[in-house]
Amino acid sequence: MAPELRVVSDDGQNLGILSTAEALRIAKEKELDLIEISPTAKPPVAKIMDYGKFLYQENRKAREAKKKAHGTETKAIQIGTGTSQHDLELKAKKLKRKRRQNS
Repeated sequence: MAPELRVVSDDGQNLGILSTAEALRIAKEKELDLIEISPTAKPPVAKIMDYGKFLYQENRKAREAKKKAHGTETKAIQIGTGTSQHDLELKAKKLKRKRRQNS
């Protein structure tokens, strides 16, 4: 960790720029963890909160992002010159069923 951090409390209040030791002391007093949120910022941003709660929130964000992501998939079917009309209808019906299951 950096010598100074921008610290946010567990209730979302900005505590300002504190030394790492001071931030750890405050977290220990509240019986919470000091979590580095944005290590590339100048100064790095850390949050005082329960680590288990932090992991839960991150996993939840990842699940939501995964839900919203739409993958495109291309399907191919082979049709020969001797394929009957009935067979074409069956293949089309089968593709529609698979498409509904994947959606």
